[in-house]
Amino acid sequence: MTTPSSPHGLSTISQPPVANQLAGWDLCSPLKDVPAAVDRALDAYFDHSAAEFSAIAPEFNDAMAVLRGFVMGGGKRVRPTFAWAGFRAGLEGGGADGSSIQDVDPATVLLALSALEFVQACALIHDDIIDESDTRRGNPTTHRVFESQHRERDWFGSPEHYGISQAILAGDLALSWADDLLATAGLSPAIVERVRGPWRAMRTEVIAGQQLDIALENNGSESIADALQVINFKTASYTVARPLHIGAALAGADERTIELLLEYGTLVGQAFQLRDDQLGVFGDPAVTGKPSGDDLRTGKRTVLVNTAFAECSPEQLARLREDFGPLPGAAEHTAEQIDGMRQIIQDCGAAQQIEDKINALSERAISLVEDSWLEDSISEELVAFARLLSDRRF
Repeated sequence: MTTPSSPHGLSTISQPPVANQLAGWDLCSPLKDVPAAVDRALDAYFDHSAAEFSAIAPEFNDAMAVLRGFVMGGGKRVRPTFAWAGFRAGLEGGGADGSSIQDVDPATVLLALSALEFVQACALIHDDIIDESDTRRGNPTTHRVFESQHRERDWFGSPEHYGISQAILAGDLALSWADDLLATAGLSPAIVERVRGPWRAMRTEVIAGQQLDIALENNGSESIADALQVINFKTASYTVARPLHIGAALAGADERTIELLLEYGTLVGQAFQLRDDQLGVFGDPAVTGKPSGDDLRTGKRTVLVNTAFAECSPEQLARLREDFGPLPGAAEHTAEQIDGMRQIIQDCGAAQQIEDKINALSERAISLVEDSWLEDSISEELVAFARLLSDRRF
C-alpha cells in the first residue's frame, strides 16, 4: 500500500502487510503455534517500518536495527499467546454488544495482538536500565549495545550516558509502535475501540508496578503484602490477565467470560512472577540467560526475599541484611556472599514456601478453567499453559 509523503519526504503510517506472513492462520490455530506466527508478523513489521522511515537518518536506522535485534532475539511471546487464548474464549462468550466478529480475518487479529510484544520490549529495555543489568537472554542489554557502539566509533562524550539515552528512546519507539500496530493492523475502528479500555489499563498498571518496585527497593520495605502488590501490577495484570482481557474484548466477549479470564490470569500471573523470583536467585544462567543472584546483588524486594526476612532467625537475618543489596563503596559481591544468602533463603524455609504458593496458585487457576463453561480445547490449552509457566526453569 503506497502512502502519500509528508512535506519532509516521510510517508504516513500505513497498514502493514500480513497476508504472506500469517497465511493459513485461522480460529483453530493452537496456542503453541502463536510464538512462531508472532515472530513472522513482527519481522514483517520491522521490514515495513525500516522501508517507511529509512529516510529519516542513518542514526535512526541504527536505532531501529538495535530494537529489531532485541525484539527478534528471543522471548516466549507469552502476552500475544494469552491474548489469542482470550480472543478464542471470547468468541464462545458471545458478543456482549451484539456486534459480529465473524468477518474479521484471524490473521489480522493475531497481527494486532502482536503489538503486545512492542509493549513488552519497552518494559524490558527500560527495566534493564533501571536495574543496571548487563545481559538479557544471554545477550548484552540494549543500553549496553548502544554503549558499545559509542566506544567502537570513538565518539565524544560518555558511552554510558549515550547508551542509556538511546535505549530510553528505543523503548519509547517500541511503545509508540505498539499503538501504531494495534491501530493499523486492519481491525475496524469499532473493534479497536473495544480494546482501548484494557489496553490503557495495562500500560498504566505496568508502569505503576515498576514505580512501586523501585520504591520498595529504596524504602527498605520488608512487607510481603507490598511485594505482592508489585507482582499484581507489574506482572500478573500485564503478562497474563490484561492480554487475556484484550483478546476477549476484541472478540466482544460478555462480562462473565472476561471476569473468568481475569481471575485465571491473575492467578497464573502471580505464579509466573513467583517462579521468576525463584529463578532470579536459584536459576541456572545457562538456561535463564540472566546472571543468577542479581536480585540479591541489587536489593530487589521480591516476595521470596521478604518471606525470607520474615522467616529468618535473628542470626540469619543479620547475615542476610549485611550482604543483601548494594555493598558499601560499590564493592562487588563475592560468590561466597551470594551462595550464603541463597543458603539462608533455603534454610529458613522461604524457598519452599514460595514453591508451595506457586503450586497452589497454579492449581487454583487450573480448577477455575476446568470447572468453567469454556470449550474443552481452549480450557485444556489454558491448563497446559498454566502448568508450563509455573513449572518453567527458563
